[in-house]
Amino acid sequence: MPDRALAVATICEAVIKNVMHAAAASALAFLSLSAPASAADGAGLARAGIDCPSGYVCIYPEINFGGQPWVRRAVDGGVKDLPSAIRDRGSSIRNNSDRTARVYEKLNYSGRWVCVTRSGGSIHDLRGYNLNDQTRSLKINRNDCG
Repeated sequence: MPDRALAVATICEAVIKNVMHAAAASALAFLSLSAPASAADGAGLARAGIDCPSGYVCIYPEINFGGQPWVRRAVDGGVKDLPSAIRDRGSSIRNNSDRTARVYEKLNYSGRWVCVTRSGGSIHDLRGYNLNDQTRSLKINRNDCG
């Protein structure tokens, strides 16, 4: 009986090693497919970012849609005071909703702002609007930008 237990333990150990090797190989393959071609390639960085779902407005903590986005369903409307996860941290924004989205530098929709058009509108770098890391409120409505 002890020989049989040893044989089972040896087989289990071999199976676990094979599973671990397969998992590591899969992870490496995934990383090589999702990594941008080069750090200087802005389009590659945008592709590597997390997509914004349809019907949502997404504010990203890094330029070129990098990092974990803060996501808001457009039908839920605006936010007078963004949560600490993205407050004063937004660097890019994508609007995949049928409404316009305005991001403001201050609470209650005040101060400098920029409007992001509906249906795929985006700003890959809020530095060009003097709003990088200055996102405090977000207004979502049916009014046109302009």
